[in-house]
Order: sequence, then C-alpha cells, then structure tokens
Amino acid sequence: MKRPSRSFEIALSAIACAVAAVALTVGSYVDVLLLSGYLIAVFALMVPLSRDFFWGAALACVGAFLLAFFFCGFAIFQLLPFIAFFGLHPIVNRLQMKYVRKKPLHLLCFLGKAVWFDLAMWLAWVVVLVPIFGIDSATWYPFVMRYFYLVLFVGGTVFFAAYDTMIVLCQRSVSVIVRRIGRIRR
Repeated sequence: MKRPSRSFEIALSAIACAVAAVALTVGSYVDVLLLSGYLIAVFALMVPLSRDFFWGAALACVGAFLLAFFFCGFAIFQLLPFIAFFGLHPIVNRLQMKYVRKKPLHLLCFLGKAVWFDLAMWLAWVVVLVPIFGIDSATWYPFVMRYFYLVLFVGGTVFFAAYDTMIVLCQRSVSVIVRRIGRIRR
C-alpha cells in the first residue's frame, strides 16, 4: 500500500483544524453549546487520525485551540479543558490502538488515561465550572463538595470508562467512513 502524499495529510489536517476551530468558537460564545463544541472538535480531529497522521492531528489540535482562542477574545478558561485533555485524547487513543498489543498494557494505559482525565476534570472544576458557570449555586453542590474527591475519582473514572469506549468506537467508525471516501475518490 503506497503512502499518501504530504499534501493530502496537510489538507485533511487543515479541514479538521477548521471544523474544530469553528466548533470551539461557537461553543465558547454560546455556553450551552460548549460541550457539543468539544465533541465536534474531537470528531474532527479523528479524521486525520483515521489515516494515521499523528503529527497532522496534533497540529490540527493546537491550531484549532489557537484559532478559537483568538476568535473568542482570549477565552482561555473555556478552552482549557479541551487543550488539557479532550483535544489530545483521540491522539493518545489512536497511538494506543496502533502500538499496544498486550492486554496488561491496555489496562495500564487505561489507568494512566483515567488519572489524566480525572486531573483534567479537577482543573475544569476549579477553573471553569465554579467561577464561570456558577455551579456553586446549584442545590447538589454541598453534597459534591462534601465527597468531592470520591465523586471526582470514582465517578470520573466510571464516566471516563464509558467515554473512552465510545471514543474508540467513534474512531473506528470515522476510519471506515474515510476509507470509503478514499475508495470513491479513486
């Protein structure tokens, strides 16, 4: 199988960067759409990863973050969870899918990613959710603060297990779709 040209990698990464930047920008302007903007950006970053363009996906992630950062008037706090975890997670997942073969190593990778996710959620809680969205006025806030670390690490890890599984399945779906588009193009 011949390797795709560099121009194809650049074009695929540029399209992913543009879609991710628009999704992050719209999500930063409209608070209700912030999480869906993250998800659309993550799906856009999966497109270059479907062809194993790791550098293209990493540069698309950084480019999308910088473009959204400048378009949103330097809204670093709303984009911080994306650059801390959500933008890099598909790249780490694809590297794991490609290079890790043994089951015990998958478990070790999962534990490392779960800790990374929990720390990113703690950062988002401290920097974004409480000061920007005002979560501290919610009725469930005193319960969560009483058992914060238990909720964060146990609940966060359980949520991450479901999220990681869904992202792996979505990456496989995106890979199949891009492969089909590649067949049509020829």
